[in-house]
Amino acid sequence: MPLGRACSIAVRGIDGQVVEIEADIGQGLPSVHLVGLPDTSLQESRDRVRAAVANTGEKWPDGRVILALSPATLPKVGSTYDLALAVAVLDAADIVPSAKLAGTVLLGELALDGRLRRVRGVLPAVLAARQAGRKTVIVPEEALCEAGLVAGIRVLGAPTLRATLDWLRGERELAESRGLPAHQASPVGDLRDVAGQHEARWALEVAAAGGHHLLLTGSPGIGKTMLAQRLPGVLPSLSENEALEVTAIHSVAGTLSEEQPLITTPPFVAPHHSTSVSAMVGGGSGSARPGAVSRAHRGVLFLDECAEIGAKVLEAMRTPLEEGEVRIARRDGVARFPARFQLILAANPCPCAPARDVDCICAPLARRRYLGKLSGPLIDRIDIWMQMHPMSSAGLAAAEAEDSATVRTRVTTARSAAAARWREFGWLTNSEVPGHVLRRQLPLPAESTAPVEAALRLGRISARGADRALRVAWTVCDLRGGDVPTAHDVMQALNFRQRGTQ
Repeated sequence: MPLGRACSIAVRGIDGQVVEIEADIGQGLPSVHLVGLPDTSLQESRDRVRAAVANTGEKWPDGRVILALSPATLPKVGSTYDLALAVAVLDAADIVPSAKLAGTVLLGELALDGRLRRVRGVLPAVLAARQAGRKTVIVPEEALCEAGLVAGIRVLGAPTLRATLDWLRGERELAESRGLPAHQASPVGDLRDVAGQHEARWALEVAAAGGHHLLLTGSPGIGKTMLAQRLPGVLPSLSENEALEVTAIHSVAGTLSEEQPLITTPPFVAPHHSTSVSAMVGGGSGSARPGAVSRAHRGVLFLDECAEIGAKVLEAMRTPLEEGEVRIARRDGVARFPARFQLILAANPCPCAPARDVDCICAPLARRRYLGKLSGPLIDRIDIWMQMHPMSSAGLAAAEAEDSATVRTRVTTARSAAAARWREFGWLTNSEVPGHVLRRQLPLPAESTAPVEAALRLGRISARGADRALRVAWTVCDLRGGDVPTAHDVMQALNFRQRGTQ
């Protein structure tokens, strides 16, 4: 009985699993049957694959063709299996030799004329193929730069099904990845563009150095958005592992650039205030897709006009903020996406948002309700609150402020100190350290923690707020090059948590 085999990859979240495709050609009326939990787009591949094979000049087998995708209990989603399906059928029909198929993974969608089209999730699929011990992976030529980011596996790019078959027969060579492409830094605004606002700039620097979440309040046009957009410019570049992790998320989301696929700078994601829960944390029908919180992984999530965002959307971010991960449950399993990001919130002080507080026409209850949409548990997870005030003409005409490169140097030094301190635990920034570890492993002198103890007794902060104040104090200490936070550092941290209420 003719039987052919080929391999592809199923991607769930940013994790991949090898899928073995078996093709059996039996007696009966000509037909094609897919088994193994295929979704609608995969069911439709029967017609795509058959037309592509015929238009490539190969003969589709006469008889009943059964295509089984294993493991059978794993849901198969998307069109990435097209190339492997076509090759498995031609292998079963003895049209192509099977010598090279044993260690090869095939990825790509087929057009009706046999062209290979790019699919989402190529990078995590190649990572999974390497982890499974496969030697070679064939991807659409358009995705060769993305797939080539993975070292330790041979990556080939094929423009068409015909080119793939010729390679299997030993009649031609395919384009091979040459490694990492040259990176060109994406242009970002410079921090020197922000006139005045020295306190807000200092708050942004502390947030960058420790990976802390930040809330900016103030009247329209005061510079909240401008300041937040310059945060990625003062953050250190991503390490190699972080860059691959972030790029894998954007590969699944389908937002990678074909020319420069590797993301080496912290991403900046700013969804509109009308965004939905699934768009924010991920989801969608069928295969779960990463949301804004995951696309901002290792970068910045900026929520402008946060008081206008729906309460359910804001509350859905509480778990990612605390755990650094999103888990999306489906009938057949759970998709996990990393979501370790810095949250920057910006809001007007009230609904009418006047240029000056004295011009506000809102009732006191309306002002309270406006920012009251930010629930207590959510606002308690914000480390730094900063209320920005209008600048005078003299402040706008003041001397040029520090640029992003100068601030980035201090931020990088502070982050290096924190990473060295928490190396044995695997944490990179002070914001990631759990409160109980902070208190037990590196307890502060009584004179340093006295301001926190007083704030707890007076009910000004919660226990979680106290832990966050200590994290910020360690960051302030790192920025000044100290060894242990002083009472002054702790007071600065507490002052950051009270500015938003003034």
